[in-house]
Amino acid sequence: MLAGLLTYGVYFGLAHSVQQLAADAVRASIGGLSDAEREQLARAHVAASANQYVLIDPARVSVAARPAPSNANTFEVVVTYDAEGLALWTLDGLAPTPTKTIARSAAIRRGGY
Repeated sequence: MLAGLLTYGVYFGLAHSVQQLAADAVRASIGGLSDAEREQLARAHVAASANQYVLIDPARVSVAARPAPSNANTFEVVVTYDAEGLALWTLDGLAPTPTKTIARSAAIRRGGY
């Protein structure tokens, strides 16, 4: 039980950090005048901010930023983190472990309010 608490506590903390990084990146993208500039702003924000999160190794972060497939007026940022390097996977046999890849997204509407 303790192994499960430790595993999921660290995992949820990491997942929350990835979600916050995505939310901050999509807010940073608002200033862009084109989709390419919005993507560049989102990527730059993640590159500059990822090292501020204790559990995140910036080398394991990837970013996808684009207009949302379902609505061209919505810009979406997806941050994916490869959590393979975390020590919590050593507890794999003691408790069921979640997926080793964490992907979180955030979206913001552009104009037309």
